[in-house]
Amino acid sequence: MTQRVKEILSWYGSDNPGTLTNLARVLNHGRLAGTGKLVILPVDQGFEHGPARSFASNPPAYDPRYHFELAIDAGCNAYAAPLGFLEAGAREFAGEIPLILKLNNHDVLLDETNPTQGLTGSVQDALRLGCVGIGFTIYPGSSQRFEMYGQIRAYAEEAKRHGLIVMIWSYARGADLSKTGETAIDVIGYAAQIAAQLGAHIIKVKLPNEHIEQEAARKVYEKEQIAIATLEERVRHVVQCTFYGRRIVIFSGGTIDTDEALLAEAHAIQAGGGFGSVIGRNSFQRSKPDALRLLNSIMDTYNSRGVLSHAQH
Repeated sequence: MTQRVKEILSWYGSDNPGTLTNLARVLNHGRLAGTGKLVILPVDQGFEHGPARSFASNPPAYDPRYHFELAIDAGCNAYAAPLGFLEAGAREFAGEIPLILKLNNHDVLLDETNPTQGLTGSVQDALRLGCVGIGFTIYPGSSQRFEMYGQIRAYAEEAKRHGLIVMIWSYARGADLSKTGETAIDVIGYAAQIAAQLGAHIIKVKLPNEHIEQEAARKVYEKEQIAIATLEERVRHVVQCTFYGRRIVIFSGGTIDTDEALLAEAHAIQAGGGFGSVIGRNSFQRSKPDALRLLNSIMDTYNSRGVLSHAQH
């Protein structure tokens, strides 16, 4: 157990030993073990975007076992997926990588301006499959957000009682948010804070842009001269919004992009004190050799020395 992992575990003082053990399992697994950094493979896109849109560019990815193997071979800290995908490989790959069961999911068969998520798994499913924790998406900004907040509060209470960790995908969406506003710096910081307040151990948000969506927030950002000009500065601010860096916040890899762009983002996350990346489509939509090269390069970035930790900023 490294001092860095001990420090991170100390931030979660209300949790029982089982939950802390499972959090330590994630932090101590894979190529980034002990560094306090995370790279997690999430594969909920088959449910969220449809199978062809998700897997046709790399047909082996239609097979759920492919993703277990990719996460294991790459040395990821954990693998997160909905119930069906985990059930299809949990026995074959038992004990080889920490698993996170995504308990709710959304589809794109209808166009919704105020989306919600369907409940597609349970804490008991997570325990049965040997998972370290549960995952849950909320949509701050949606008119249905309060129902989602109530659902995760109940799920988180049950999960923590059974010694599981809680990971929240906090994605701002809703009729009154502009498309640019969904990833505006004030909105992303707010979404991260909401997830932390709801009891998440690990928070997943999208990388923020420089736009400020809310006029009330704009006045504060300008008055206090909050630094948001660069991606590094914006990452640092989001970390600040998650209890001054005392909650693990990691950033989504987003839509398919070049290796160079993704590595530049990883450098900004590292320099800004972020805890790592959740790389889904940008890994499993590439061929496996290309995906492994990309994931290894991202992990090398997070494993680099000479960069201040978030606590030192």
